[in-house]
Amino acid sequence: MIFITYGSDSLAHLKHVRRLKSKILGGLYGQALGDAWGMPAYFEPQQTWNKFGWIETFLPAPDDHEVHTGLPAARITDDSEQAFSLAQEYIAAGGVTLEATVKAIINWYDRTGGDQSRYVGPSTRRGVLALRAGADPRVAGRMGDTNGAAMRVSVVGLINAGDPMSAIDDAEISCLPTHGTNVAISGASAIAAAVAVAMRDDATLDGIIAAGMLGAELGRKRGTSWLAASVTRRIEQAVAIARKGGDPMARLIEIYDSVGTSLAINETVGAAFGVLVMANGDPRQTAIYAANLSGDADTVGAIACAMAGAYSGIEAFPPEIIAALDQETVFASYRVHELAAGIERLVMGV
Repeated sequence: MIFITYGSDSLAHLKHVRRLKSKILGGLYGQALGDAWGMPAYFEPQQTWNKFGWIETFLPAPDDHEVHTGLPAARITDDSEQAFSLAQEYIAAGGVTLEATVKAIINWYDRTGGDQSRYVGPSTRRGVLALRAGADPRVAGRMGDTNGAAMRVSVVGLINAGDPMSAIDDAEISCLPTHGTNVAISGASAIAAAVAVAMRDDATLDGIIAAGMLGAELGRKRGTSWLAASVTRRIEQAVAIARKGGDPMARLIEIYDSVGTSLAINETVGAAFGVLVMANGDPRQTAIYAANLSGDADTVGAIACAMAGAYSGIEAFPPEIIAALDQETVFASYRVHELAAGIERLVMGV
């Protein structure tokens, strides 16, 4: 296991982030791309392939989908909705705060009919109910251990462009109201740190992976002690499978069987790094692999493509993908270009 040491003094890290606007937009559009592309996938790869063949475009959810029935092609889900809601409140607050996190999550929950929604995760629902009952937001999520902490945290990495250590600190804040266990903070810190490093102009996939593992290790020292396998080891395992080469289907099946794609955050984060590496950081190809991996594919895809988008920048996205997302009403309602401008101001300290 190789870690890279980073400092976070002043704004020195910004000298490595000259393509700031492109990378912010890449991260935001990547979040939505992987989410919407993976949305129709079934829980098992063979079931997905039997229904669709190889998912190579935006598709509507099938009528018998357990969670996403009725959603149209290119529709984002709670993964991106929560991430963009956090971005809105962090911009308004001038940075990542506990109060802004609570406001974003509760407002999103109420706006989307969370009490009746099929796709509100168990930790988020439990945390929101605790907050409504008057729980301290620092402990409301003390038992939250699922992947909701990682699915929404990419914006924390964007805000801390080039500065993974600050991203790890802010990732913990973003977790506490709903996902306060050490495994959840570990998974979220892995993604926040990886996105922060992906924002650098000199970013490499090896550097992004190293930042993810560093975030996972440091994040695991925070929050409520919980029973769970190491996020770091799942990342290592998925990356090793991805780098075997050969038949992509065979590698996806091995990731599915060995790393996992359930709601467990260590599985989701590990799998996201796996498909990112398989695709060599290309956003569209990352989305294809995440969707065909199946399981909680929209979450794996949202996380992996947010990393890929921050790494590659918005120029790496085919115009038809951008157009399809821009035409989708829920995505459009978040005014992503305005979010990008707001995040850029936070990064620049203006």
